[in-house]
Amino acid sequence: MKSLILAILAISLYSCSPKPQTAAAPPAPSLPVAVIATGNDTTYQEYPASVEGTVNVEVRPQVSGTLDKVFVDEGAFVSAGQPLFKINDQPYRAALNNALASQHAAEAAAGNADLEVNKLTPLVENKVVSDYQLKTAKAAVQVAKANIESAKANVATAQINLGYTLIKAPVNGYIGRLNKKQGSLVGAADPEALTQLSDVHDVHVYFSLSEKDFVSFKEQYAGSTLTDKLKQVPMVSLVLADNTAYGKQGKVDMIDGQFDKTTGAITLRASFSNPQGLLRSGNTGKIRLSLQHKDVLLVPQSATIDMQDKVFVFAVADSNKVKKQAITVVGKSGDNYLVKDGIKVGDKIVLSGFDHLQDGTIIKPEAAKEKTAALAKN
Repeated sequence: MKSLILAILAISLYSCSPKPQTAAAPPAPSLPVAVIATGNDTTYQEYPASVEGTVNVEVRPQVSGTLDKVFVDEGAFVSAGQPLFKINDQPYRAALNNALASQHAAEAAAGNADLEVNKLTPLVENKVVSDYQLKTAKAAVQVAKANIESAKANVATAQINLGYTLIKAPVNGYIGRLNKKQGSLVGAADPEALTQLSDVHDVHVYFSLSEKDFVSFKEQYAGSTLTDKLKQVPMVSLVLADNTAYGKQGKVDMIDGQFDKTTGAITLRASFSNPQGLLRSGNTGKIRLSLQHKDVLLVPQSATIDMQDKVFVFAVADSNKVKKQAITVVGKSGDNYLVKDGIKVGDKIVLSGFDHLQDGTIIKPEAAKEKTAALAKN
């Protein structure tokens, strides 16, 4: 009987004890969500470039001799026709005098030949001498005239050579390094020029595009020929060695006729005005070329995750479940990625707070903060 009473008490106590409760599921996190849309944007690509004056001339001697005078200093601006160097002209003046003397002798010989013809003509008419002597005298006149022409040519050559002893600037521009000093022996066969003269009022900036970039470049602009397409290319900027932009913009106005077989690249030229002479031949920099993108998907970089050389976003399905989605990035503009594949217009993505999200997690979109991803940069 006592055992029965204890059993009844135990059952009563168990029935009166509180039942265990299951743990409540954590609430869905509230995260900002944006809707993907298309937009227009501009990206910029930079290419190494070199600067050259529109006229870049090597100044070389055309006759040999000792450099007597140097009239200019390195870096000076000179005008076309201004004297630069003077070569010792004494040998060339002597050669000119000798040529003049030869000309005078030829002219005198021609005069004697004419006198001989004049003397023989009446004698032949009166049949005092044979006609053969007159013909010989007339041939001598022709030879004398030819000798005069040859002598005049020698005089002209001597005058030209004498003129070459004074070396003048062929164009306006700035003097480069003076590779020869006063007293040096110079000649036309010298491997090194006396100096280099650059006209940099306008400059040409040369840069190269790879074959892939060149195809993209051509597709950017309307026109049936490259000439037509060049007219549509917007103005370009020149970034100098200190990463500052040159104050004036330039125009791409030339495409090389062929690709370089060694580099596989093609050269383009942009022309810039340089009225203050801030740019000089030999300057280097980078050409900044703008590329227009129409109806492109824009995704804020802050809404992406980089993993193993891939870029991911967390896409939000209709059930508010998130899925890690790889996207294909084709460019960057400001704080946005330009996306080609992986998402489409109308898709929703999580903008932030996804550090601990996993595939299949249900979230609560913050409707009050939803915005179009294409406007994120604004």
